[in-house]
Amino acid sequence: MRNKITLFFLVCSFFCFGQKIKPKAEFVNDLMSKMTLDEKIGQLNLPTSGDITTGQANSSDIAKNIAEGKVGGLFNIKSVEKIKEVQRIALEKSRLKIPLLFGMDVIHGYETTFPIPLGLSCTWDMKLIEKSAQIAAQEASADGINWTFSPMVDISRDPRWGRISEGSGEDPYLGSQVAKAMVNGYQQNDLSKNNTLMACVKHFALYGAPDGGRDYNTVDMSRIKMYNDYFPPYKAAVDAGVGSVMASFNEVDGIPATGNKWLMTDVLRKQWGFKGFVVTDYTGIPEMIAHGMGDLQTVSALALNAGIEMDMVGEGFLTTLKKSLAENKVTLAQIDNAVRLILEAKYDLGLFQNPYKYCDVKRAKTEVYTMANRTEARKISAQSLVLLKNMNQILPLKKSATVAIIGPLADAKENMAGTWSVATNMDKSISLIAGIKEVVGNNAKVLYAKGSNLDYDAVFEEKATMFGKTLHRDNRTQEELTNEALKVANQADVIIAALGESAEMSGESSSRTNLEIPQAQKDLLQELLKTGKPVVLVLFTGRPLVLVQENKTVPAILNAWFAGSEAGYAIADVLYGNENPSGKLTTSFPRSVGQVPIYYNQKNTGRPLMNKEGKFEKFRSNYIDERNEPLYPFGYGLSYTNFDYSNLKISSDKMNFDGKLKVSIDVANTGNYDGKEIVQLYIRDLVGSVTRPLKELKGFQKIFLKKGEAKTVSFEVSVEDLKFYNSDLQFVAEPGQFEVFVGKDSAVENKVSFELVK
Repeated sequence: MRNKITLFFLVCSFFCFGQKIKPKAEFVNDLMSKMTLDEKIGQLNLPTSGDITTGQANSSDIAKNIAEGKVGGLFNIKSVEKIKEVQRIALEKSRLKIPLLFGMDVIHGYETTFPIPLGLSCTWDMKLIEKSAQIAAQEASADGINWTFSPMVDISRDPRWGRISEGSGEDPYLGSQVAKAMVNGYQQNDLSKNNTLMACVKHFALYGAPDGGRDYNTVDMSRIKMYNDYFPPYKAAVDAGVGSVMASFNEVDGIPATGNKWLMTDVLRKQWGFKGFVVTDYTGIPEMIAHGMGDLQTVSALALNAGIEMDMVGEGFLTTLKKSLAENKVTLAQIDNAVRLILEAKYDLGLFQNPYKYCDVKRAKTEVYTMANRTEARKISAQSLVLLKNMNQILPLKKSATVAIIGPLADAKENMAGTWSVATNMDKSISLIAGIKEVVGNNAKVLYAKGSNLDYDAVFEEKATMFGKTLHRDNRTQEELTNEALKVANQADVIIAALGESAEMSGESSSRTNLEIPQAQKDLLQELLKTGKPVVLVLFTGRPLVLVQENKTVPAILNAWFAGSEAGYAIADVLYGNENPSGKLTTSFPRSVGQVPIYYNQKNTGRPLMNKEGKFEKFRSNYIDERNEPLYPFGYGLSYTNFDYSNLKISSDKMNFDGKLKVSIDVANTGNYDGKEIVQLYIRDLVGSVTRPLKELKGFQKIFLKKGEAKTVSFEVSVEDLKFYNSDLQFVAEPGQFEVFVGKDSAVENKVSFELVK
């Protein structure tokens, strides 16, 4: 009987919704003319799916609100069956039959999960990044979703902040390229297709720079820093046509972003020309009460007046806007504008023409977690890994060698997808052990011991393994765990130490003050090193860690981030040379937490440190107890082969404002493996009306060279690459001297010079 009912509604949807409808403006105007005030306010309400389960949607509390026209969309509801059931309530029981939006945190893949965004950015490959978003959109849309709360493009230079794992690192230029690629991947410039998603760029704005690296905390910075360092990726997403924007939790200039009119209207709408709608983050409106901005009615009016259109979970709009309108604290024009933007988004998604366009059961069964998607994820994941150290070419490993895989992350498939992997089927994820056994086949013996728990503190481990990402804590003593690990290690030719963070040690509300590997694992690593066997550290992390001791003592370090559902395969591919590592860091790795915030594109002080050896100099800008530079700089990453750079040239030593320069360099693969290299171009503006960074990334190319091959890599420099926001917040280029650096990371010193002339 149920199948017959489903068929009936599919046929009905074809005849009722398949026909051509009026143009968008006319359609929305007609619809709004029929709406009551309560129905308009209802469109601004975005609750979570809450108590809805398949077969019980009609009896849920949310169903009652949907039927009364009090819901504009739902989020974090998964599966075609559930979504179809809920959509049916809106179409059958609400007066105007306005379809719902269905959103989800599809952050770095759906069921096929890609590396965490910080890891994904380390591919420096915009085509691969766009492809990952396109696959995520294909899978999520096949399962009923039409809106994703991604990409997160917050610049962060503070690895204490857990959500650094969700972004693309410290650089505004690279972050802007990634933002554009992600929006294009999700939306494909055509939201009318049933295999695309409306993207939502977040968190607007400055969320990645909280005081002390503590999540949700105060952000305070100059506007010139906002415009030059933190705003560019958001603007890049807007320029790419992103359909929606999410407000951030933090304050900006003393006013929470959710109620900040300068941010949401002056910058986003008037300066950047954004045409979509703005949604709050989870309970963002009522949280302004704790900020000290007033009661629920006051902060709800503040948000609407600022330019917020949709209220996620807070229900401030739903419960107070009618009263605020009667008291002239908001206007009907403001409510109408918000409603119009949300209805236009639904129109663009094709929901008025066919509310069930994302509810194709066949797609859900055939397009999610496919072998083709998993193969693509494995390839992308391998290119996100960053080789930090490889003394004496320990890597790649021989497939005939007996390996001992030791550590709490070795057999931890639940953790491989990393944080914000809400749709991942963790039971199907590939652990490091499983991946290595698959890659080496019957050629080698693979041994295993856990070696230690994540941390000595069981309470801490519980905090760090939430959402089903358990590490199955072992209740044996540390001595027993260590003895077992050493027994296994002594039978092996090489030891692979699988150590670092668990998936939920980074991410939202996972700020840390200690950036080192937990002590239990550090102690285990030291015992493994004492065996005299070659040790390869496979590092799992969602943030830059302090690795000074490990860099000194461990022969080889491969940063695996959290590489997604196919992580085990991808890591094994790199360890055994099926893939040559090509990832480069998009965040600086500090030597000490005391250096934080740390980033490559700093400015000089009036008393810069003059020596390059890191030696302390009195009355210079340096530390008494630590060097200034990071352990691993932005752009850093090794390969199994060697790339030599030579013959840096510039086409002219002068450029006018209408002209362009060509910068070229020869790159040769002088090692024994084919490989990919990321060639990076940086520019320094030597004299400006405001102080300028020591270096700024302005271009990069990822090239492939066979062993023994060489090629010339060329870049074009135009005046657009020289522009910045001055003290009047004007985007300008100024005449003067510039230096251009080209090399393998941000520490490059190879440079040429030119002058920009009028």
